[in-house]
Amino acid sequence: MNPTARQSHLQRRLGLASAAAAVAGEAIGVGIFLTPAGMARQLGSPFWLLMVWLLMGLMAVAGALSFGGLAARYPEAGGAYVYLREAFGPRLAFLYGWMQLLVIDPGVTASLAVGMAAYTASVTHITLIQQKVLGIAVILVLAAVNIRATRLGAGFLQGLTWLKIGALGLVVVWALALGLGDWSHFAPFVAQRPGSSPLFAALAASSMAAFYSFGGWWEATKIAEEIRQPERNMPLALMLGVIAVTLVYILITGVFVYLVPIARITSDETFMAQAGGRLFGAAGAAIMAALVVLCVLACMAALLMLSPRVYYAMARDGLFFHQVARLHPRYGTPARAIGVQAILASLLVAIGTFNQIVAYFVFVAVVFLGLTVAGLFRLEAFKREGARLRVPGFPYTPLAFLGLVALMLFLLASRAPIQALLGVMVVLIGVPAFRLVQK
Repeated sequence: MNPTARQSHLQRRLGLASAAAAVAGEAIGVGIFLTPAGMARQLGSPFWLLMVWLLMGLMAVAGALSFGGLAARYPEAGGAYVYLREAFGPRLAFLYGWMQLLVIDPGVTASLAVGMAAYTASVTHITLIQQKVLGIAVILVLAAVNIRATRLGAGFLQGLTWLKIGALGLVVVWALALGLGDWSHFAPFVAQRPGSSPLFAALAASSMAAFYSFGGWWEATKIAEEIRQPERNMPLALMLGVIAVTLVYILITGVFVYLVPIARITSDETFMAQAGGRLFGAAGAAIMAALVVLCVLACMAALLMLSPRVYYAMARDGLFFHQVARLHPRYGTPARAIGVQAILASLLVAIGTFNQIVAYFVFVAVVFLGLTVAGLFRLEAFKREGARLRVPGFPYTPLAFLGLVALMLFLLASRAPIQALLGVMVVLIGVPAFRLVQK
């Protein structure tokens, strides 16, 4: 461990609202517009659509309670990295950070930037080169905001998140108040429509899609060191955020079915165009694209605020370049860690080949998510005097979440076994890298 770096600590400048915004801002992304269409097409039943969202919501609540207990016990920067370090030791924590640093964080950031630019181009008709420039510019601006001040970055994230939720709420009110849809689209409510997938296969595929759409709420724990009263605010923020995300997905899915009958859904893109046309007429496509851009911007703002705390924590522990643990002398932010993510993501946007790379690591990312919650049992078994973990419903709460994680891993491995194996192998290359770092 680097003694000089270990002395640097982030200040607790953020409150409950910032933490809750990080949860919702990270979880509600472009999936809010694309996922319901695929799920509706496969399930062919409003009832089973509702059941899948409720199941994912309940499982997310179980996960939020588990992560909330960990964040309250270890209110440090880094989130899952810290919990894995405390439960299983620095090697496993390093492998998690290795994966996040080299692939997941810059890859997802680049993917969001390119997606945001593509939706912008659908309205403004900018060229491919201009789309790349726009994507990189947005990454650098958001990085600069977070370097300038943590409160500024959190305030910007809050504004985008509440604007996003407000805009989605307006869509619901607009559709219902003007009677733009038809309640007959919900009938039959339980029975599957002709052409739907077999129920078990549809439930499996839809559960995986819903899990992806909910993904990211746990990332908010990475800023626990900067949250005031983290023992109270982090668990509460996770719960409020997850409940808000669940309600948003259920309401938006319901409104989309109200607007467009399930039988007429042919693809995600045409579904968005159909829903936009029913909502806003000729301007529907442009307005829906603007909503997507807003949702993606909030996700990017959350990523560039939350993810660098992992590299900062690794450097502070001596598992990454110690310079990355140095805070900005004027702003007191982990500027170098933020810069690392912004530069890597910008390079990926410029190169343009990252979506397939990220896909190889989805399986491993879910493995680490499960290991983090499983660490609760190890920490509880070896707890020391005063090292209490407050997880409501323990051990059933984390066990329920781990059951969902096990199901997702089975589905992922069944669908793409080669991708899963290659992802695991690349992460395991981090073992000799860890030994080198120790030396």
